[in-house]
Amino acid sequence: MSIRWESLPVGIREQADGYVLQDRYMYAVRSVWEAGRAWGLGLREAQDLVGARYEYFGDRVVRTPDSPVDLDSLAARAAGFPGRVVAVEAVWDGDTVHDWFVVLLAITDAPAGEHQLATVYRGTAATVATRSGTALADHLGVPFHFASPDHPDDAAPRWRP
Repeated sequence: MSIRWESLPVGIREQADGYVLQDRYMYAVRSVWEAGRAWGLGLREAQDLVGARYEYFGDRVVRTPDSPVDLDSLAARAAGFPGRVVAVEAVWDGDTVHDWFVVLLAITDAPAGEHQLATVYRGTAATVATRSGTALADHLGVPFHFASPDHPDDAAPRWRP
């Protein structure tokens, strides 16, 4: 069964459009899907309807700003984490909204942990993360690790001390 945008209640359309304009894709999909299930609307169709709203609004959508990846910003973030940074690592991740992206991490000791420095989206994510991660690692005098810079692999081996 196919449902058209105009057949959704006005309040649901306004709510979804509000989420779209704020670049909150998953919230918009959820509101459309939950309201349309009674008419047989599937999740995929809800995603398609919301995608069409993104196209409709175009540049009016207030996009979530990209993480800063300049050396000064990354170094400032790294300095604020608890523990000493012992490595900088880039790892692939992905979701249904952004497809594949790279997360740049600071690996610390005492306390041991990993802390998110930046998330890099776009087709050039691996190149940007490699350049920025290498620069930060050189600045901090620690190793940089990116197990799979040539293709997305969220199961690639992680950095080990």
